[in-house]
Amino acid sequence: MELHTLKSPKGAKHRKIRVGRGRASGKGKTAGRGHKGQYARAGANHKPLFEGGQMPLVRKLPKRGFKNFNRKEVLGVNLDALNVFDDGAEVTIELLKEKGLANGRFDAVKILGNGEVEKKLTVKVNAFSASAKEKIEAAGGSCEVV
Repeated sequence: MELHTLKSPKGAKHRKIRVGRGRASGKGKTAGRGHKGQYARAGANHKPLFEGGQMPLVRKLPKRGFKNFNRKEVLGVNLDALNVFDDGAEVTIELLKEKGLANGRFDAVKILGNGEVEKKLTVKVNAFSASAKEKIEAAGGSCEVV
């Protein structure tokens, strides 16, 4: 398959409806806008959720919860993911990013105890779960909090 041989599936392409081209076209005269009113006018638009001056549903519903804008995004990395590193390697946050194990926005990296680690690794991240620390040290590795 090449880029120049790609075709959209049958029924995916629609002809543009040309409005205001005479009564016989089916979309002539008012061009599908109806008679008079706010939406029959040129440049008619409104904010999403605007309900014509009625109290919008969004404002009627109660607010729930709280999101702390000072929160720290902690990225969890499972132990079995660390098996991609060589024996005796020093695992840092930069190395985790290079291997694609730490993607997106985060403030800290925490190693979680899911799975087994088969190699002796020196892991330098922000936090460890108790079980992860135990398993890394049992494999002969070491844990350092940065």
